[in-house]
Amino acid sequence: MSTTHFGFKSVDEAEKASHVKGVFDSVAPKYDVMNDLMSMGLHRVWKAYTVTVAHVREGDKVLDIAGGTGDLARAFSAKVGKSGQVVHTDINEAMLRTGRDRLVDAGVVLPTLVCDAEKLPFPDHYFDLVTVAFGLRNMTHKDVALAEMNRVLKPGGKLLVLEFSKVAKPLEKAYDWYSFKVLPKLGKWVAGDAASYQYLAESIRMHPGQEELKSLMKANGFGHVDYHNMTGGLVALHVGIKC
Repeated sequence: MSTTHFGFKSVDEAEKASHVKGVFDSVAPKYDVMNDLMSMGLHRVWKAYTVTVAHVREGDKVLDIAGGTGDLARAFSAKVGKSGQVVHTDINEAMLRTGRDRLVDAGVVLPTLVCDAEKLPFPDHYFDLVTVAFGLRNMTHKDVALAEMNRVLKPGGKLLVLEFSKVAKPLEKAYDWYSFKVLPKLGKWVAGDAASYQYLAESIRMHPGQEELKSLMKANGFGHVDYHNMTGGLVALHVGIKC
């Protein structure tokens, strides 16, 4: 049996998805509150920038993978109009249900389905844009997921990967202190779950850095890849074009 990482731990590949599911089942009810607290609201800026870079037009078809509580799906829905389509997906049902309810409360009704990014249930060359925000690092086989994202994109289509990345060196010590000393305590206080936020800090360290992810995207079908660092490299937006 092959192993993979779950934070700093090694687990069987077949078991990682269930471990990740446990994390997001636990944090779903307080996910938005924790995002605001732990990023001091910056996640909204990062997502707004992602929407700007996407340059979505009316009539476009958009797939939001690991769409969670629906922030990006809602923003893209306003851009594509009635003639376009936004599909809101997540592998975790609790997160997806929370997102669907938020969208409906805002008057936005979208196709919403539970699906695995490594086995996307969509035809080849269908979407103009695929996005995954803060979800790629939780996937067991990132290469397989990226190849699937490439498959469902139209030629010339765009993939946007918004994810925690390798922070600039002058910020490393302060960031490590915050990640491992403050974040789990915040998670325990607000969400009643320190372990899930300990995993978050660990999973960020195990995720490929900017250049490594760029290479991985190129190796899985994206002819042109660039990235935009935000907040000192704390987060990076990778943009891949299917050629």
